[in-house]
Amino acid sequence: MQGYLFLMPALFVLVVFLVGPIFYAIFLSFHKVQLLGTTSFDFVAFKNYINIFDDLRAKIALLNTAKYVLIVVPCQTLLALVLAATLNAGMKGEKFFRIVYFLPTLTSSAVLTLIFMWMYNQNGLINKVLDFVGLPTYNWINDPEIALYAIMAMNIWSTAPFFMVIYLAALQNIPESLYEAAELDGANAIQKFLYVTVPQLRPVTSFVVIMGLVGTFQLFDQSYIFSAGSGGPNNSTLTVVLLIYQYAFKNMGTMGYAAALAFALAVIILIATLIQRKFSKEESLY
Repeated sequence: MQGYLFLMPALFVLVVFLVGPIFYAIFLSFHKVQLLGTTSFDFVAFKNYINIFDDLRAKIALLNTAKYVLIVVPCQTLLALVLAATLNAGMKGEKFFRIVYFLPTLTSSAVLTLIFMWMYNQNGLINKVLDFVGLPTYNWINDPEIALYAIMAMNIWSTAPFFMVIYLAALQNIPESLYEAAELDGANAIQKFLYVTVPQLRPVTSFVVIMGLVGTFQLFDQSYIFSAGSGGPNNSTLTVVLLIYQYAFKNMGTMGYAAALAFALAVIILIATLIQRKFSKEESLY
């Protein structure tokens, strides 16, 4: 009992701020909720979940989020691996470049988004550089065909350094004897990277991909700031989490429907994670 007594503060925090809200959100998803004025909970069974299939904006948000995940996760993983490999190669000024590469991760997401919005302006830095080298310029923020890709580029640049640090730690733990054996067999630098480094990093890559999946599925703040909370232009930056926010806090009568969307998103993230783990087979290395 003494052990459980010491655990009580941590268990209390977990129940109140993690487990409790999860079950409360599931409870809300089966009700039509009224929170302003007279609080009421009208049981509607699975109606909120059925309405998701008839909601055109929910389908658009899911497609936007899926496109974002399918592009950002592989790109940020590959960029993180390349950056880590360059730092691990013993280049001059390695410590300086570690700091420079990691700076985007230290920057506040909101501040970073505002900086990129200034750069994405039609008269901003990026268009000026493109015009200078003779390439076409774009309306990065207000063009429905471009806006989501602009957010993708910003997030790949800002999140890859975090995973780079994880890869760098793993690279430094690969036994040097493996590279020596490969070199004796006549392997060049590219072959050593493909057939020694990459397989040894498979468990770390699995972790990076899973963390990337969870993070990208929850895209909210950048999309909110880019579109002033609307998901525009023309719903091109509307994500599932932004849609949940709109239904929960802009349309107060749809809190139950927002909770159903949130629970559906959690299930999608869980399924995507399980599929990734199934294909990665990282347990076979142990």
